[in-house]
Amino acid sequence: MTLTRRAVLGGIALAVSGCAAPMSGPTGVTAQAFASTSGQDAIIARLEAALLALGPDILPEEAARVAQIAVREPLDWAQAWRVEDPPLIHNIKVNSGTRPRGLCKHWADDLEARLLQEGLQSFSLHRAIANADRILIDHSTVIITRRDAPMNTGLVLDPWRSGQGRLWFGRVTEDPKYHWVPRAEVFAMKRERAARRKRAGLDL
Repeated sequence: MTLTRRAVLGGIALAVSGCAAPMSGPTGVTAQAFASTSGQDAIIARLEAALLALGPDILPEEAARVAQIAVREPLDWAQAWRVEDPPLIHNIKVNSGTRPRGLCKHWADDLEARLLQEGLQSFSLHRAIANADRILIDHSTVIITRRDAPMNTGLVLDPWRSGQGRLWFGRVTEDPKYHWVPRAEVFAMKRERAARRKRAGLDL
């Protein structure tokens, strides 16, 4: 590979970095479903049912609030951030400075922060990263579980992957695209990797 070709490919990787390739929404949920209030209501009802199914001790009013927030508010953020393109194209705009936010980390940060404002009693929130072993294309999300339950028993709440704030949700263990790892474990792995590189004199 020539130096020029390597530079071009490196530039493309940097432009789209921050999130891995997108997927469509959960089975039966299309982009068109988000286009109307009634369609969004149907998605909210599905998410609410999935949240209630996490355990018998889930408070119905909390499941309803989480579903409303997770479906509707990312659509508002998409407008505020001027998200008009598929996710990877929007990533390029964010990384080039022409859009303020919209990487997967931004969606996960803001959704986590918003849900934490609710003071949820029957749910716990987890942060997870997939594809951390791939250069520049890891993917961040929020996972919600019943209170104090393990992360892999929960639901992925991902407003990035379907584009324009349209929420993808599904069981962690049934995610067709990503293998999720707790964010703290990924950060620890990256710190250790950086330390090894430093000890080997590779990060001078």
